[in-house]
Amino acid sequence: MADGSRLETYANHTNSAPNAPAADGPTQAQQEAALKRALLFIGIAAASAGLAYAIVRATLTPRPVDPATERIQQLIDEANRLLKQLDEKKPE
Repeated sequence: MADGSRLETYANHTNSAPNAPAADGPTQAQQEAALKRALLFIGIAAASAGLAYAIVRATLTPRPVDPATERIQQLIDEANRLLKQLDEKKPE
């Protein structure tokens, strides 16, 4: 602006930076930063997926049958059957 005001237009600043990169594309440093950022997000996503898989697998896997628990249940069932027989034979 020729009137002496300090306001300048955008067009005055577009190519005013020294050593400005060419408009051909991103620089090597920008490409490396983008690659690092992408790899970081991929790593976080992979870790999250692995953790989610482990949690789901641990919670949905049926517990192995314990022989002691099975035997205890058989004894409880047998005791209940015997008690029922005693109740049926009891005179009223």
